[in-house]
Amino acid sequence: MTEETPDKRTVRRRLLDARARLTAAELRAAAEALARQSLRLPELSGAAVVAAYVSVGSEPGTRALLDALRERGVRVLLPVLMADDDLDWGEYRGAEGLAPARRGLLEPDGPRLGPAGVLAADAVLLPGLAVDARGLRLGRGGGSYDRVLARLAAHGAHPALVVLLYANEVVARLPEEPHDHPVQAVVTPEGVRRFTASSA
Repeated sequence: MTEETPDKRTVRRRLLDARARLTAAELRAAAEALARQSLRLPELSGAAVVAAYVSVGSEPGTRALLDALRERGVRVLLPVLMADDDLDWGEYRGAEGLAPARRGLLEPDGPRLGPAGVLAADAVLLPGLAVDARGLRLGRGGGSYDRVLARLAAHGAHPALVVLLYANEVVARLPEEPHDHPVQAVVTPEGVRRFTASSA
């Protein structure tokens, strides 16, 4: 488990509270817009394999995007949370192939590819709670995706890293820790913002 700073905990709580106030209609509209914006990304339109995730609760919705990618012939990989909070991976075969899992998650019910399965991805869609002007992402604090990003780096894999958020979750600056990896882009229902090394 990654040790969190008090600052990160405070920011995380504020953002989760804002998400909890979204109505079902707002969530639905945001998910549809998020899919439209995401599908315009060159990183996704040119990808053969995309590692993604199934949104739950008030997270920015990914269901329409997962189905659209699959319809395009993209191989979509979804995470499977392991006992140590690392992530295994399985292939998305449609909503009927999802099963309830720990922490209210939905996971693919097919064969497991192992934690290294993510290395095949041309793009990785990351869940998060915020991203700042440098491209640094704030996750939920479990450290699962920190391990994924460290694994990619250790193997010299450089997929496009894209975080899916609501517009108010793109902020000026977040507390930074040594294990934080910058993303290349954030997609919100309103559009796309890209980050470069000079964004800092």
